Amino acid sequence: MQTAQSPFWSDPVWPDLLGRFAWSDLPFVRAWQDPTLSEVIGAGAGLLVIVGAVAVAALLTRYRLWGRLWSEWLTSLDHKKIGIMYIVLALVMLARALTEAVLMRMQQASAIGHPGIVSSDHFAQLFSTHGSIMIFFMAMPFITGLINYVMPLQIGARDMAFPWANSVALWLTGGGAILMMASLVIGRFSTGGWSGYPPYTGLAFSPDVGPDYWIWAVTVGSIGSTLAGINIACTIVMLRAPGMAYMRMPLFCWTSLCTAILMVFAMPPLTVATALLALDRYLGFHFFTNDLGGNMMNYANLFWLFGHPEVYILILPAFGIYSEVVATFSSKELYGYASLVMATMAIAVLSFTVWVHHFFTMGQSAALNAVFGIATMTIGVPTGVKLYDWIWTMFRGEVRFSVPMLYALAFMVTFVIGGFTGIILAIPPLDYVFHNTLFLVAHFHNMLIPGLLYALLAGYTFWFPKAFGFRLDEFWGRISCGCWIAGFYLAFMPLYVLGASGMARRSAEILQPDFRPWLYVAGAGALVLFAALVALVVQLVVSIRARDATCVFAGDPWDGRGLEWATSSPPPDYNFAVIPEVDARDAFYAGKRHGGWYAHRTPYTAIEMPRGSMTGPLIGLAATATSFGLIWHMWWLAALSLETLILVVVVRSFVRGTHRVVPAREVAAIEHRWHAARAAATPTPRALELTTANSGRADIPA
Repeated sequence: MQTAQSPFWSDPVWPDLLGRFAWSDLPFVRAWQDPTLSEVIGAGAGLLVIVGAVAVAALLTRYRLWGRLWSEWLTSLDHKKIGIMYIVLALVMLARALTEAVLMRMQQASAIGHPGIVSSDHFAQLFSTHGSIMIFFMAMPFITGLINYVMPLQIGARDMAFPWANSVALWLTGGGAILMMASLVIGRFSTGGWSGYPPYTGLAFSPDVGPDYWIWAVTVGSIGSTLAGINIACTIVMLRAPGMAYMRMPLFCWTSLCTAILMVFAMPPLTVATALLALDRYLGFHFFTNDLGGNMMNYANLFWLFGHPEVYILILPAFGIYSEVVATFSSKELYGYASLVMATMAIAVLSFTVWVHHFFTMGQSAALNAVFGIATMTIGVPTGVKLYDWIWTMFRGEVRFSVPMLYALAFMVTFVIGGFTGIILAIPPLDYVFHNTLFLVAHFHNMLIPGLLYALLAGYTFWFPKAFGFRLDEFWGRISCGCWIAGFYLAFMPLYVLGASGMARRSAEILQPDFRPWLYVAGAGALVLFAALVALVVQLVVSIRARDATCVFAGDPWDGRGLEWATSSPPPDYNFAVIPEVDARDAFYAGKRHGGWYAHRTPYTAIEMPRGSMTGPLIGLAATATSFGLIWHMWWLAALSLETLILVVVVRSFVRGTHRVVPAREVAAIEHRWHAARAAATPTPRALELTTANSGRADIPA
């Protein structure tokens, strides 16, 4: 019954059908009832999601692309298309997370002795969604997408070991991202940060839907990442081309393998932690309630058993990307290959020995802190080995300052600064001083933006011609690169000063006026970073319009070293008409110079490839609907969706004819077309590879 304390818009609407949904859960209703700037911004964000979805649907309908999108992309089991879809998802989520980062910087710059532009609760949602999206739904999909696209080509395989599971992993990740976006339109997101620490995220302190959105989005996404890790590891172990021994694999494949192993062992602790937290909230368990027999530190240990290996899940593939970029654009064999492999494996092992440094201040003994502090410093040694190897690779090489190489050079300088600050935080007494200050925020952004984001953008630019058959615009690429670099320094270097001066992280309002100049500089840096994203979009649009002039169908625009450049751009569905035989590291690079790589001809045979399946999207949508029902206590929806998910899996197990055959005649036609285009292309010297003269056939110096 409606009361004076309970206005009608706060009462549940049809609770038997809609669970705990009330009209006040819509941001538009909240903005109408309380038209503050904070609520208007929230309503605008929700409206943007709705308008964006409607606009995409309208365009697909207008150009009659629904059928093609469904049959050629959404249901595809082709690792290349799945990789592209992962990256598209990551770029969409990057746009949201970066916008939230700009809003946070604007809030702090305007909230010096003043409430600012958003409420404290809204600000807490912003840093929770920003961190969760950047880690789980931007970085992880981007990395997984690049591995999906490039790694099978580099090892001479035709697809992933488990193509269907690859599709399921993509759609589970997409389902988690949908839940993140849904929280803008209905309800609110968690205010408990990206780590979701109880007891704050428990039912007693956060009874709303926010923590549930976080729990189920992360859980669904983490299951998808676990499946992806198993698939990547099995593909590298089982499907390498004949002759490709482990010590002949490209560095990107080595880092992908170590990353996959980390995903297999690090993601389950996260899934267990979120599942136990869900049991606390839904069924009254008390795993993490200290006064009722639980222990919050169990959650902290489980979360960071995932959380610190997660750092290396992200950074190791980035190191692999830099290895490919530096070797290619230095025109030299990668220096210290064996040491780079050993350093990669050492980092993967050591990543499981440092998690306690995330809670040095939580009461464990000084001796234990010392052990984990030493382990944290030790992990910097193999990282340093990598930096020296990249520098020696460039030494006396023919370095070409392309956009990917500019990102690599910026990374080397900036990452070292972040590493030094990491050593500071690895010393427990100093960590006590800097813990929960902006110094920590500056440090991990110093590692993740140059270490990870620059690598993702370098890989995106480097392999874009392989995926789409034309190069990205160099001018706008340089503008975007310059903005990412300048924006990072402006946005995060001031945070070191503010953190050392005692400013706490996650502060919605600042009471110390001396912080004003630094916060203004950081706010300007955030705007420059946003300009970098805009330039990235402009680069893509300009490149698509000029794609005929920058076509590289011949397949080798950079004088590449790996097998991915030994096919047309884009590659055919089957990647290789004949599985290549590898007799050395950088076999393609050497084969071009000996004149024998392209001369090989053989009668083509039919090729068997996996057939597309709608079950991947259906499983992802069913998992999303199940999670949404659990979030809103729509028990009928949760039960029905879970039953649908199980039914789809069972039905899939009975499906026969899961493969299709590409006839030998079709294979021959595709290959002859590529060889003819390559023969007609003019060899491009390295000095002209960034111009329209580059048609995808690199000139081989005598």
